[in-house]
Amino acid sequence: MAQCVQCGRQMPGLTFGKKICPWCKQHEAAQRGEDIQYQRIETAPWSRPQSSSMIVMQVIFGANVAVFIAMTLAIGGEMLSNPPGQALVAWGANFGPMTVGGQWWRLLTCLFIHGGLLHIAFNMWCLWDLGRLAESVYGHWTFAVVYFLSGLSASIGSVLWNPVVLSVGASGAIFGIAGALIASFYLGEFSLPKAAVSGMLRSVVVFVGYNLFFGAVIARTDNAAHIGGLVMGLLLGALIAKAAPAQDAIFQRIAVLLVGAVLVAGGVLWLARSRAYLVHQGNGLARLNAGDPDAAIRELQKSARQKPDSVDTHEALAEAYFNKRDFDNAAAEMKRAIALDPRNERAQYNLGLIYMEQKQPEKAEDAFSHLLKMNPNSANGHAGMARLLTSDGRYADALEEYKRVAEIDSLYPGINYRIGVLEARLNRPDEAIASLLKQRQAWDDAVTESVLADLYDATGRKNEADAARAKAAELSGKK
Repeated sequence: MAQCVQCGRQMPGLTFGKKICPWCKQHEAAQRGEDIQYQRIETAPWSRPQSSSMIVMQVIFGANVAVFIAMTLAIGGEMLSNPPGQALVAWGANFGPMTVGGQWWRLLTCLFIHGGLLHIAFNMWCLWDLGRLAESVYGHWTFAVVYFLSGLSASIGSVLWNPVVLSVGASGAIFGIAGALIASFYLGEFSLPKAAVSGMLRSVVVFVGYNLFFGAVIARTDNAAHIGGLVMGLLLGALIAKAAPAQDAIFQRIAVLLVGAVLVAGGVLWLARSRAYLVHQGNGLARLNAGDPDAAIRELQKSARQKPDSVDTHEALAEAYFNKRDFDNAAAEMKRAIALDPRNERAQYNLGLIYMEQKQPEKAEDAFSHLLKMNPNSANGHAGMARLLTSDGRYADALEEYKRVAEIDSLYPGINYRIGVLEARLNRPDEAIASLLKQRQAWDDAVTESVLADLYDATGRKNEADAARAKAAELSGKK
């Protein structure tokens, strides 16, 4: 098929002898000041006054910065590098159990929350470049609707893919406007040279590809949100380019954007149905933390019926049964969790502890041994073996296992206390005292001080023993 000698577009059929396409003729006529139009086209982004083409982008930019400043003032220095998850949730982060549990506004508020200075700096840099261009191409209100529909789609995608992971940031919406620009530059007809459009298209495609690649490499990046926003942006950009390229085609634009709104509404309904188990899971965990295992079991069983392959739900159920001392059901639920995720080290360790409570040391040893086969440097695996050896009276072997735990993780909870107790049982009071003093530095409590007092007594150090007992009484709240 023949191509235009000026812009390289393919010429329409039956254009024998014609060298210039209708769009180039229109462009030439516009340059001569003639009011001739062969087809509705999108105006070149730089053909409008730049001072007025950024209003919506500037408002969104300012809102993001204002929220970040407010959060920094409220939270403090942590906001600049690694803000705590609880603070992000309090300010409106997207978190599956809460979002699906009725707080649907989180799908929108999370677009204005960022997880650190670098996070917001990169997002606002991208928003400034891409938002300015997109608002110039689409106009104010279309750009705003595309931005927020893409952001909502990103939030929906995040909960669908990562239902129990916090999601914050404007990047999903920014990917949406990048997708809209890609679709428009590829499918639309602009009154500007083909080389200019191709260059802009390449830049936006490289931006998307680069960020998706690094999103796959960096574990904390929410690529599900990026893809959700990108897909919505591509769809809306394509529909606008084909059905409503001119900004004065108001009704066509509204129809296109209504399609996006209907898809977002459908996504919310799908989310409510497919992730309803999160509500019961969240309620169950709350009841478990409140010390009500019976209520926790009822909620978690509902969650398991709705989502039988949820590892987290089965682990939580096992913990609830364990707290009720219903060890048979606890073991059954933990086995289900392991069957769903055979590499789950935490579940394997907890299964060993359940077997110990059931007075089944052989099964407990099998569970801990299996864990150490999966990961020879598992601190939990060695700690489990040490507990098992201690219960069997094999204190020297247990001590070696606990020392191995300390080598792997010097901050393992209570490790120096456990070592000290075993050293005391092996009649090594000086070593036991040294270990317990290490425990005192890491975390002191009444039990540690009481054991220290007994050891001081045994070694004839009465003053230290009295001081340790006084400290134990203080820590336990006694007068």
